[in-house]
Amino acid sequence: MTYFDENEAIARVAADRVEPVLSTVAARYIGANPPHPPVYRVHSGRGFRRLEDCRYEMDLARRWPELTPGQFVYAWGMLWSDREGDAPFAVSCYSPVKIYVNGELAFQSNLNDDVFPDRRAFFRARMRKGRNDIVLEFTAVATGCGGVFGTGSVKGAPMHFLNPTQERQGCEGWVYSEPQAHRWDRLPGVAATVAAAGAGAGTAEDTAEDTAAAGGEDEPGCMVGGWHPQDRWPPEELAAGCFGRLFGGEAAPGAKAFAWCKLAAQGFPAMDVRLVGRYEGAVTVYVDGRPVFSGAEEEGGIDLVLRGLACGTHDLVVESVRGGGSWGFELSGREEGPSESVSSDRVRLTRPYPVEGMTDTWLYAGPFSAETAPQAGEVPVMDALLGSGEEATFWRIDRPDSWVRPYTESALYGRWNYPLGVTLYGLLRTGQILSVPYITEYAAGHIEQCSQLHEYALWDRDRYGAPGVNHQLAMIDSLDDCGSFGAAMLEANKLRPIRGAREAASHIARYIGETQDRWPDGTLYRARGTTDFMQDTLWCDDLYMSTPFLSKYYELTGEAAYLDDAAAQFLRYKERLFIPELGIMHHVYDGKFGKPNGVAWGRGNGWVLFSLTELLSIMPEDHRLRADLLAFYRELCPGYLKLQGKDGLWHQVLTDPESYAEASCTAMFIYAFARGIRYGWLRKESGAEAYLESALRGWRGLTLHCIDKHGNVYGVCRGSGYSFNQYYYKDELTWQLNDTHGIGIVLLAGGEIAELERSGARGPDWAEVAGK
Repeated sequence: MTYFDENEAIARVAADRVEPVLSTVAARYIGANPPHPPVYRVHSGRGFRRLEDCRYEMDLARRWPELTPGQFVYAWGMLWSDREGDAPFAVSCYSPVKIYVNGELAFQSNLNDDVFPDRRAFFRARMRKGRNDIVLEFTAVATGCGGVFGTGSVKGAPMHFLNPTQERQGCEGWVYSEPQAHRWDRLPGVAATVAAAGAGAGTAEDTAEDTAAAGGEDEPGCMVGGWHPQDRWPPEELAAGCFGRLFGGEAAPGAKAFAWCKLAAQGFPAMDVRLVGRYEGAVTVYVDGRPVFSGAEEEGGIDLVLRGLACGTHDLVVESVRGGGSWGFELSGREEGPSESVSSDRVRLTRPYPVEGMTDTWLYAGPFSAETAPQAGEVPVMDALLGSGEEATFWRIDRPDSWVRPYTESALYGRWNYPLGVTLYGLLRTGQILSVPYITEYAAGHIEQCSQLHEYALWDRDRYGAPGVNHQLAMIDSLDDCGSFGAAMLEANKLRPIRGAREAASHIARYIGETQDRWPDGTLYRARGTTDFMQDTLWCDDLYMSTPFLSKYYELTGEAAYLDDAAAQFLRYKERLFIPELGIMHHVYDGKFGKPNGVAWGRGNGWVLFSLTELLSIMPEDHRLRADLLAFYRELCPGYLKLQGKDGLWHQVLTDPESYAEASCTAMFIYAFARGIRYGWLRKESGAEAYLESALRGWRGLTLHCIDKHGNVYGVCRGSGYSFNQYYYKDELTWQLNDTHGIGIVLLAGGEIAELERSGARGPDWAEVAGK
């Protein structure tokens, strides 16, 4: 297979130089996926709860106990998409439902769906680039009304929906109607008319696009009542003071609370600023962590001048202690000076951080006991919980039960999943090899954005059901969820301290050691799966999903049990997956049938040899299983060497040269052979020259056939399932462009080739490197 014209190959530009290839691939990836922090959004605790499977529970009978059979209730949400394409959805029905996507009927339940609420119905729907309006029409029946709706792929697409109304634009969550006596003839969000029979929707093409682009219609013409949940304070709460209405019911006298905003001063180089207001409950006002006002009385006025305040934005924090009465404050700022010379817009109180859906100025946190309350200087943060233990909390805004939550909305940056683990590992090594700190720091920054939110994600999960960040780590139920990214995290932590890395690594180690399913002999396996066919299986991929992390956790902690576990896994997997006559591995052993699947999938085999080199590079020379593992490595290498294709590439099915040339397994064999030479596991007298030549030929093949001059990586197999049928791997597991399963390992392979060159392995004295 030819992926592109030979004149587009990066080898035409880089010739035999490795460094330009590495820098181009790394730069393309970073440029396509620039750093993006999480998006912080307002979440209403009165809305639908997002469950562990990232679907929303819409129990409308519980919301409206007065519902009668035959009435309709509508739920409306908005999904933003960065590109056109199909999205997976799943619904479980408590009653009949029709689901409209951008005004078109995308799903209609049947009798089986309605009778079995535990059943999931899956469907896909086309997403526009940008705003997509999803409307669910539920019909009440005697047994209930509503359902559970959301993503059909919790690991691959953990989608969250946004409030579609103009009033709460930017907030996370759905809105829903009051019970309706009649089916609507117009849906909200797009100019769509529902047919009288309810069989479908016809979109008015001349206005639908304009309406959706403008944000949609908040209410259809026939709607009775308004959208819910409602989140306005009643008058009596407004009179209680901001802290009183937010925390009064749960705060004892003496409890502390905080409010945070930014004070923006636009006088250069400095200016005098006056803060004026009032308070109820003792307060201390801080600017950039420095106390500037203290009021110890139950209530009083605030009037102070900040002399020479530097131009820019400053953290303004109000700390308050609850007394016996109303509890709150009001505060405003202006430039200090003669009234005729004062500009009204040079001093502003602004949001402390961009929070979507937030319309006022202050964020609030509390209540805290006096003994455990954070210090005011510790308060202005968005990447950690405030307080500790039972009092740990996060920010909220001045609306009923309205909280701030982070959501990962970048396609790749800041996400935690296993392909990104190897991608970031490759970027870390590339930055080191090229001595280009920005590449290393980009990868470390991505990892740290995840790890520093680990504690928060667990708290968010326990409080709300499903976190908007780190969902795979916070809700681990497989090795895929933790080992690969965790290994990259520990690698980054060697280069500089990564916030939260030790805590996240400990969480992963406990999962692998105490929770992950094992057979009686200790072998890690998959007890569950996305289908019944996947249950009770052992995949050679999981050597990568476990052993590099266990090895690196041993490095971090010095606890030999983790290294022993990693070593034992290889020998147990060998018992079930090794093909002695070929010297390679089956992809999967199926415990239901007591046999392997008989297919030598390229990347699965690559994971085995790659992970074995990771373990051997860390394992002490005197480890009791080292000799067995080194022998296993030396058994596998000849098998893979024989199967290298004529262009230097290995194939998607290793034993089928007519299957496509696959980049990720090629890169892993290059990496493992080059490492074997550098570490002396492949010796000259036992034919190591052949492995050196193979690694160099493989790298040349990648740069000629799989990497173009712009740094795009072709021919990487997409994420796999498994089959006993070879043609599933050959024909259905197609390749993708710039897939994260392959970019990082291509970088790692190139890095090993660069290390070989620097050590002289291409020259006449390479035997000194390879061992004597």
